[in-house]
Amino acid sequence: MTTFLRHRLWPAIALLLAMTIVTGILYPVVVTAVAQVAFPNQASGSFIQTADGRTIGSSLIGQAFSQPEYFWSRPSAAGVTDENPGGYDGNASAGSNLGPTNQKLIERITATVDTLKAANGDKPIPVDLVTTSASGLDPDISPAAAEYQVARVAKERGMTEENLRAVVNRHTEQPFLGFLGQPRVNVLLLNLDLDGLLAK
Repeated sequence: MTTFLRHRLWPAIALLLAMTIVTGILYPVVVTAVAQVAFPNQASGSFIQTADGRTIGSSLIGQAFSQPEYFWSRPSAAGVTDENPGGYDGNASAGSNLGPTNQKLIERITATVDTLKAANGDKPIPVDLVTTSASGLDPDISPAAAEYQVARVAKERGMTEENLRAVVNRHTEQPFLGFLGQPRVNVLLLNLDLDGLLAK
């Protein structure tokens, strides 16, 4: 029994303790420290503060907008229920998992298309304005989706389309390193800027 403990059990226990310390304590501490130094905003949640100091959301988590004077986000399937048909539930991040022939999906897309056409006119609708993302909490839309809404938002805000496009361009992010990802526009940052609430 003593030989078994010395040669088999104690090395296993020592290895378990060593790996627990390395992977459960040291590694998370080092990664967290590096993240706080290299990417302090992202590591802290990318919270957005208004000009008066209020935290109003995160640039990484989308919010729903439906008023005509705002740019609208992508549809969301996150936490969709009868009580919450609009999604954007941060506690239930997920896609709809509905197949392309599912009647519920067809009805939802048809209703979204009708709403968009009623608000923006009968012009081609960018696909990201009628499809949900895998997370249901996508904070961004494509530049084409922003351009699609420019005329409506400019009219509601009494702005020229040219001036509004300048604000959109200010919030258009290019692909990382010029080729990773797609150009995108953060809807929350854009709408806060239009309201004059974005902290400089």
